Amino acid sequence: MSTDAPLTPVDFWFDPMCPWAWITSRWIHEVAALRPIEPRWHVMSLAVLNEDKDIPENYRKMLETAWGPVRVCVAAEQKYGSEVLGRLYTELGVRFHHEKLPREKATFAAALEAAGLDPALAEAADSTDHDEALRASHKDGIDRVGQEVGTPVIEVEGSAFFGPVVTPIPRGEAAVKLWDGVLAVAQTDGFYELKRTRTKDPIFD
Repeated sequence: MSTDAPLTPVDFWFDPMCPWAWITSRWIHEVAALRPIEPRWHVMSLAVLNEDKDIPENYRKMLETAWGPVRVCVAAEQKYGSEVLGRLYTELGVRFHHEKLPREKATFAAALEAAGLDPALAEAADSTDHDEALRASHKDGIDRVGQEVGTPVIEVEGSAFFGPVVTPIPRGEAAVKLWDGVLAVAQTDGFYELKRTRTKDPIFD
């Protein structure tokens, strides 16, 4: 893709715990290689999203481990700027979803170091110091689409939407075809929902 083409910002809100958001984020990278877009990464939180909802107890217990990764991401953003979130998300996602490593401080520290960031920021996982900024980032994304969604949230040129939820990762021309279709429906005034039951687990290949 020509570097002379003007880049369209694509704002992407993620929770690194979510395998579906991870697949969508890798799809966005595929699209960025073939379309003049610039992904801009932001943190949202499944723990915040669900804290006042009636959800199954096993899911609520899982969400207790979801605070650490997003707190670490926000701590890194506050120290270095939002431009580091993309590569930190990549390092966390590889460890969580491909390598199946535990969501613990040793894993966070390894991801931080691989992303060229201070591994000591892993300590933020157990701290509430960055929760105000975390909630603000989460609210920024959710306010664009409403409460009945999950992660990811994407906004392109004023059109925001949840998803797409897809597996496996669309590659090459398939990625671009999906991108063009998603934009077509997302930018249609009055369009709200297109959905069917999931019949596959996330595939990360």
